[in-house]
Amino acid sequence: MRAFVVTGPLQCEIQDVEKPVPARGQVVVDIERVGVCGTDVEFFTGEMAYLHQGHASYPMRLGHEWCGTVSSVGDDVDPSWVGRRTTGDTMLGCGKCRRCLNGLQHVCEDRFEVGIRGGFPGALAEQMAVPVTALHPLPDAVDAVAGALVEPGGNALRSVWAAALAPGDRVLVLGPGTIGLLVAQFALAHGAEVHVLGRSERSIEFARTLRVQGTWTSADLPRLPFDAVIDASNSPDLPAQALDLVEPGKRVVYVGLAVTPSIIDSRTLVLKDVTAVGILSASPGLDGTIDHYASGLVDPRPLVAATVRLEDVGDVLRGARPAGSGPGPKIHVDPRT
Repeated sequence: MRAFVVTGPLQCEIQDVEKPVPARGQVVVDIERVGVCGTDVEFFTGEMAYLHQGHASYPMRLGHEWCGTVSSVGDDVDPSWVGRRTTGDTMLGCGKCRRCLNGLQHVCEDRFEVGIRGGFPGALAEQMAVPVTALHPLPDAVDAVAGALVEPGGNALRSVWAAALAPGDRVLVLGPGTIGLLVAQFALAHGAEVHVLGRSERSIEFARTLRVQGTWTSADLPRLPFDAVIDASNSPDLPAQALDLVEPGKRVVYVGLAVTPSIIDSRTLVLKDVTAVGILSASPGLDGTIDHYASGLVDPRPLVAATVRLEDVGDVLRGARPAGSGPGPKIHVDPRT
């Protein structure tokens, strides 16, 4: 089968690789859609921290935002899975340690991360093998486009949960990328007043189509009392600004990551009596995201600007915008074309 492989920093190719065979407890999924995200870009450029910490190495098969149909199953897997549409968890814990046994497999010290950590092949290929325990079935109301947005949606939904928003609360979302815009959508669905901060008018233009209550740049952000600030950016400076902007006694949520370290003043955190929460993974939010998509409370599909072939992924990772792209921030890949 064909697979997109990153062979080194800024180096990639389409390779013919052996089709996966499901091991015990695994299924093979025929991939329908894959999302390209900022983490993939960092692996492509060589900036991703896992490369320097020994958790990942080249060659790599990327792709952790995916959906598809189960085509075969291994031993100890219910054969009724064959033919079912599904997406899956990125975080694959060992299943035996204290964290896994307490439902925290997404922070297992020995975890694999699909297409990211431990050499587990990702979804930028025609097929992928994955443990059946990672699967989350997709109802008919969630199509392939939305299905490949469940993983980023899970991160966004967990961020909104962590903000502990009540109806009418005012939340500021930093960063109008895919995660930030999904955060905005989930916060709106929870009845919040939502504001989005971007670097420029161009960056926040699409956010206005989501009917948020305010879109701003740093130059014109009004001094409003924000009950929560959710940092979904990749800026090393915004985590400190989030702490400055949030109301005392309220919450900041950090779901974005910068390539370089961010610094916050813990004195501000303490003296404002602020609760700060970090969000690593979509894992606990996947089912909730599917429910929101299936019910129509959140429609993530307008965020997808274009769907490309495996052969086009390298250009996307280099920053190229496919011809005819819509205004959304997300690029999808259909490995079947």
